[in-house]
Amino acid sequence: MAENNDNGLDIRRLSPAEWALAFPVIAQLRSLDEAEFLKRARRQSHSGYELVGAFQGSRLIGGMGMRPVHTLARGAHLHIDDLVVDAATRGSGAGRALMDYAEADARARDMTAVFLDARPDAVPFYERQSYVLHPAPSMKKVLSTS
Repeated sequence: MAENNDNGLDIRRLSPAEWALAFPVIAQLRSLDEAEFLKRARRQSHSGYELVGAFQGSRLIGGMGMRPVHTLARGAHLHIDDLVVDAATRGSGAGRALMDYAEADARARDMTAVFLDARPDAVPFYERQSYVLHPAPSMKKVLSTS
């Protein structure tokens, strides 16, 4: 599924051979080197993870990871990972176009919801896209490896 929108952006899934194109943009959000980024993306792809790019001409200006998930609590839904638009092109509509792509993809899979984790400074962007804070807080515990 490729999508051109009113902003002249091309939104499409990246083939594994193109994943490195997303690294400069994703690196603005995640502290990973390119090799680790590619290793993690490959590992996650075994459970349905895909990378989607927002292109302005031939230049990738935004990236988003997404994966189908099914849980007892939420049922079948799409989870968005690491949506980021290049700092120089924020406000171009690329973030909204990526969100539209994810929502259309979820509907095509007969999913009824899209979930994501957001940094506090990104919450206003998602709220403008009609997303609401989920009442269940995310929790984590870092386990030592020794």
